[in-house]
Amino acid sequence: MARRGNGSLRRNIRQTLVGDTRITRLLGGARIFANAPDDAAYPYVTLGESVATDWDAPDGTASDHVVTLHVWSRAGGTDETRAIIGAVHNALNDAPLELPDRSNVSLRHEFSEARRDPVNEAYHGIIRYRAVPDAA
Repeated sequence: MARRGNGSLRRNIRQTLVGDTRITRLLGGARIFANAPDDAAYPYVTLGESVATDWDAPDGTASDHVVTLHVWSRAGGTDETRAIIGAVHNALNDAPLELPDRSNVSLRHEFSEARRDPVNEAYHGIIRYRAVPDAA
């Protein structure tokens, strides 16, 4: 059964990103938002969908969490977007995080892409991670 995702996972991801000096340098500050304000300065990162899917585990029901992040840039071309995606990847891939429903998880990169978004006249990066239980 799929359900909307875990708020603590999103908070932990945001804390990790805000605490990474390379990311904040590339963004020009801690511009990492759950919902970006209308007047947000570019570039910035938003925390997108987070979906949890319950599954049967030997010791009860567990959840599989998938979270999507979005990078927004108005620099010409995708270079800035790709640089931010790379910094996010370095900060999050295999990053250990604690969640209330399991002791520890690691984030595993599933995919990322950078493309032009003609609606926003911006460049849009999409990054998806899966939270997987750490080995005991």
